[in-house]
Amino acid sequence: MSVLSILEFPDPRLRTRATPVTVFDAKLGQLVGDLYETMYAANGVGLAATQVNVHQRVLVADMSEDRKQPLALINPEILERNGSQVYQEGCLSFPGLYADVTRALRVKVRARDVDGKELVVEVEGPLAVCIQHEMDHLDGKVFVDYLSPLKRSLLLKRLDKQRKQAATA
Repeated sequence: MSVLSILEFPDPRLRTRATPVTVFDAKLGQLVGDLYETMYAANGVGLAATQVNVHQRVLVADMSEDRKQPLALINPEILERNGSQVYQEGCLSFPGLYADVTRALRVKVRARDVDGKELVVEVEGPLAVCIQHEMDHLDGKVFVDYLSPLKRSLLLKRLDKQRKQAATA
C-alpha cells in the first residue's frame, strides 16, 4: 500500500466530478488500500478518491477509535435521507479548518464493495455526516460550499494565513 498525496483547496481538481467505477479488479483493490493507508496516515476519518486526484466514485471511511471498522463504498448513491444535524466538519483538503455544516441525520446508501457486490448501508450521526461529506467530493463539492459567503470568506482567509505562517516557519 502507498500513502498518496492529498490535494488541498483551492486545487481545481477538487471540483472534478468523479466517474462511476466499471471494472472491479486488483487495481481497484490497490486504490482502496491506498485510500485507507492515506486516510490513516493523515489521521482522517474519511477520504474520497477525488482528494488524491483519482476521479472515480470511490470513498473510504473509518470512524472507529481502534481503526478496525473500515468501510469502502464504490459508486455510492443515497437512497434515503432523514432528519437533520449540525456537525463540526473538517477536511483533509482543508488542513486545520473546521466549520458547522447541516446535513441529514440518517442516510441509506446503496453502493458496491471492492469486489463489485452490491451493499446497502444505513447509518446515522457522525458516520452519516462523513459519508455525505465524502460523496460531495465525488461530485466536486467541498464542505465550505455549504457556508454563508461571509463564513466561507473568513475560513479561507484563515487557511491562507496558516499557509503563509507555515511557509515562513
